[in-house]
Amino acid sequence: MPTWSGNSDSRKSDVMKDPLRETDGVKVGKRQRVLLTKLFPPAVELRAARDFDAILNPQDRKYGNTLPAAAAGCDALMVSGGDVLSRSIVDALPKSVRIIASFSAGFENFDLDALRERGIVVTNAPDHLSEATADITMLLLLAAARRAHEGQALVREGRWPAIGGPTTLLLGQEICGRRLGILGMGRIGRAVARRAHGFGLQVHYHNRRRLSAAQEAGAIYCEHADDLLRVSDFFVINAPLNDMTRYFLDARRIALLPDGAVVVNAGRGGIVHDPSLIAALRSGKVFAAGLDVFEGEPQVNPEYFGLTNVFMLPHLGSATVATRNAMGFCALDNLDAYFSGRPVLNPLI
Repeated sequence: MPTWSGNSDSRKSDVMKDPLRETDGVKVGKRQRVLLTKLFPPAVELRAARDFDAILNPQDRKYGNTLPAAAAGCDALMVSGGDVLSRSIVDALPKSVRIIASFSAGFENFDLDALRERGIVVTNAPDHLSEATADITMLLLLAAARRAHEGQALVREGRWPAIGGPTTLLLGQEICGRRLGILGMGRIGRAVARRAHGFGLQVHYHNRRRLSAAQEAGAIYCEHADDLLRVSDFFVINAPLNDMTRYFLDARRIALLPDGAVVVNAGRGGIVHDPSLIAALRSGKVFAAGLDVFEGEPQVNPEYFGLTNVFMLPHLGSATVATRNAMGFCALDNLDAYFSGRPVLNPLI
């Protein structure tokens, strides 16, 4: 199976030599026709081209409402969680499309009812991004607590005070011995909890259901979300976006946090009510925030940009070579299973 090293120079070389990228919309192979709606990692595209009649997207075009036309004659689509599969788009898909394999774990942009009515099999890739996303979650927590954004700006802009400067320079939050509250104790939440224990944090969590003692691994269950907020010196969101979690962190719930709490969101942007968090960051109710996801991304509420106590990343949770390859291979494994007459591995419907 093709791989690449992850070194930026090596990756650039691989891309330049890859003949599959020379022409937009190149079709390769003689098997089931699969439209890849995104520019995927090189190793994933090479395998797709080997196993299927793959229509690639080397320019990473945004198909949007043109997706049904682009899928003409295709047996399958390989999409990401960022692709919108609304009812109108699903209804317009050609009848030849029998399966949609998502590269991502999230599926809030998919109208599953419409897909079910069309009889289209849909799969996702939920099992491969937990560790990488947990790493990013801890990065956000540490960077927000220790004022990394402000510190980096001092160095890059040449404003670092001389040795012997004030001992109060960029004082941050202590981590060891504090309380961490996790909203959403699924695969990612449990991976965050394992890391948090290593930093000496006391872990609390709220979930749709209480975990087994083995899965809790010493974490303290809060039956009610409000109770979790009250004990969260660091409040971490690793939950999916749905009707129950949309705008979960609003002004009322922020008021329940301890004064000077740190908020981290590595789940979905829509779980946070931006105006409420921005107001709390300005007032000091929330000491700092670490955000990897935003509502309406890649657009970001511009009021965040004027806040020095926010550490922001462009949705990098799963962005490692190994993880993104594994996610792509999982989508292809689901396609392989379906077209071989075997049950798919990760069915959504």
